[in-house]
Amino acid sequence: MNAPHEPRLARVAAMVADPARSRMLSYLMNGEFASAGELAKAASVTPATASGHLTRLLEARFVVCEPRGRHRYYRLADADVAHALEALALVAERDVHDQAWAHPERQRLRYARCCYGHLAGRLGILLHDALQAREALSTQAEGYALTDAGHRWLSGQLDLQPEPPRTSRRFAYPCLDWSERRDHLAGQLADDILQHLTRQGWLQRGTGRALALTAKGQRELLPRLEAAAGRPA
Repeated sequence: MNAPHEPRLARVAAMVADPARSRMLSYLMNGEFASAGELAKAASVTPATASGHLTRLLEARFVVCEPRGRHRYYRLADADVAHALEALALVAERDVHDQAWAHPERQRLRYARCCYGHLAGRLGILLHDALQAREALSTQAEGYALTDAGHRWLSGQLDLQPEPPRTSRRFAYPCLDWSERRDHLAGQLADDILQHLTRQGWLQRGTGRALALTAKGQRELLPRLEAAAGRPA
């Protein structure tokens, strides 16, 4: 007899157990919309097969769909789904962590990548450490609040004027990093920072989740983060 109040883990496990669906979900971890064709290519399946998988993911509320003209675009349903996928990735690789991240392609992903709209990897850890070292964040019940020192540091060092908290999502909170197993910054503030870093030309989006530190970012952004955190990336 099934216990009526146990979490419905079997449904979650069934969604990520299929390799094609798992690759689709991983591709969407950048927090942006992707077409069915892009997801079919990422999963190495035919468009018809991808359509079937996307229907199941929609029904399970793992993804949402937005029609645009004749095309349909998909993204992860919310941050809860993204964090659940990150946590599963941590568990899946806990016994082979160093070996799993030794491949050159993964080394680039390990340095800087998107985690549902915010900066992750070693550069994301460095940003979080810099904010902590500058006392830019104060711990609250729901995560972090931005201090006056934080406003000054972000405006002075990154030329960013943070937006006030919005009710649609949490403002700032720690998120356990898949590759580094330490916290990086998540939430509205982290999303705004990543968007600002790309607009400044310091970071550049690659394929899927990958981010690249540009030559301008190496000259202007990296020294500021390292100086604030008191360590190199």
